[in-house]
Amino acid sequence: MKVLWPYIKRFKSQWLMMFIGLLLSVTTLMAGIGLLSLSGWFLSAAAVAGLTIATAQVFNYFTPAGGVRFLSIVRTASRYGERLATHEATFKLLTDLRCWVWNKLMPLSAKNLQGIRRGDLLNRLVADIDTLDHLYLRLLTPLLASLLMLVGLYCFVSWFDTKLALTLCGILFAVWLLLPTVFYFLGRQPGIAQLETKRQFRVQLLEYLQGQAELTLFGAQNKYRQRLNGAEKLMLASQSSMNWVTALSQASLIVCHGLAVLVMLYMAASGVGESVPPGPMLAMMVFMTMATIEVLMPLAGAFQHLSACSSAAQRLNEVVEQTPDIVFATNSQFSVSEGSIELTNIDFGYDPQHSVLQQLNLHIPAGAKVALLGQTGCGKSSLLSLITREWLPQNGKVMLDGRDAAAYCEQALRQSMSVVSQRIYLFSGTLRQNLALALDNSSRKDDDKLIAVLQKVGLAQLLQGDKPLDTWIGEGGRQLSGGEQRRIGVARALLRQAPLLLLDEPTEGLDKQTEREILALLFEFAADKTLLMISHRLTAMARMDTIHLMERGKIRCSGNHQQLLQQDAYYASLHKVLA
Repeated sequence: MKVLWPYIKRFKSQWLMMFIGLLLSVTTLMAGIGLLSLSGWFLSAAAVAGLTIATAQVFNYFTPAGGVRFLSIVRTASRYGERLATHEATFKLLTDLRCWVWNKLMPLSAKNLQGIRRGDLLNRLVADIDTLDHLYLRLLTPLLASLLMLVGLYCFVSWFDTKLALTLCGILFAVWLLLPTVFYFLGRQPGIAQLETKRQFRVQLLEYLQGQAELTLFGAQNKYRQRLNGAEKLMLASQSSMNWVTALSQASLIVCHGLAVLVMLYMAASGVGESVPPGPMLAMMVFMTMATIEVLMPLAGAFQHLSACSSAAQRLNEVVEQTPDIVFATNSQFSVSEGSIELTNIDFGYDPQHSVLQQLNLHIPAGAKVALLGQTGCGKSSLLSLITREWLPQNGKVMLDGRDAAAYCEQALRQSMSVVSQRIYLFSGTLRQNLALALDNSSRKDDDKLIAVLQKVGLAQLLQGDKPLDTWIGEGGRQLSGGEQRRIGVARALLRQAPLLLLDEPTEGLDKQTEREILALLFEFAADKTLLMISHRLTAMARMDTIHLMERGKIRCSGNHQQLLQQDAYYASLHKVLA
């Protein structure tokens, strides 16, 4: 239960609705047991009363019949109300839990999440949180309701016969205590295996669907499909094992309940309290014991839900209990206004044993236009991630406007930068929604601005119909080509007025003519801004104030376009090939 405690503490926000749900659940059980008990007594008493004319005439048929109808109505109404209350509390708890987990996840850096696959993270945010709805709905509420019902049942039966009350409630309490415990340990490994295989299947299925283009291109689709089929077989096998344990628990519950009925039948046959022979009281006790099956039913699945909730909570705890690797200043009043960048004695590696950047020094004055060139793996993108504080260097300092980047609060740091990364992230929504991310406070009044920027980046063909910005682009922008997706990324940058413009391969996937047009647009936009661009291509290098050539985590040489053509043979050969 220790692993579940952080999530149980979240229940206090919905304590009233949870209490109402618990109260109605107990009322439903009481009405159900009372209904069957009264019905059993009524039928038996009516049969006994009908043995003679005298007893038949004095027997009150109306009060028990009214009680049966009343309990039927109460049971139906309380069951309906219990469903409404418990599900309302569950949905609100899930909403609160998702927000809490998301708020814990947001401050985590790339280093914190290193090693967690995207599909696995998605599974934790969706499936594991959904699993935790069992914690209240199918675990705590039924178990607490059944325990309270046992107390009430003892009080009621002891009114007639204390010995029968102790026997009945003792058997039921032993079942309540032992059955979930025994089958929790029996089903723990199958339960964990079921959740783990389901997680692995979901992760592989997500990767299989998202990677169709690459799998087809490299001829690996059949091989990956076989792996997916293998994961599915393991999932089905684990479900079969879990179903066997579940069936065994239900059978054990039925056997225990049957034994309780037999024991109560045997003991009540000798008399119930002062009723000797017991007559209708015997029927009431036996029918009451039969009705307790509704109290015991949640116990059959309690072990399974406990195992699932514990496993889900453990995986979520691996994320939410992490301490953020990068901590921003909280009450800082500093802001980046000029846009100068300075990196001093930077050592960095994703794995400390393997350096990506080594003793790197770089100074970019405010308003300068600077390019970083080099082969893949030389550390260009890593350097950019240090400037944006996505990662922290092992040694050295990153300075913005002459001040340590750690001195800025996160909001001030983010507002100081416009970033066009290698991968453009698009969301399942409209053009307006995907562009409005770049604006602090977006409204319909900004539509003209959004349309103008789309026309600037060459996406006028997307503006169709009476409401052009309501064009649906699909999940991940799948309705758009790669070039169109990249242009939307550029359009976002043009909508932000930040002193720093950071570009990581901004024209990748575009033809040369379009590349020149987009770069001309970016240079015009960044006339009074600091521009840092990472590129493999030499387009627009003549417009750069400084070009740094990187190699093996260091800056090998620097200069403007003309200087490098004369001084560096590699740059000159590269220009001859790519120009």
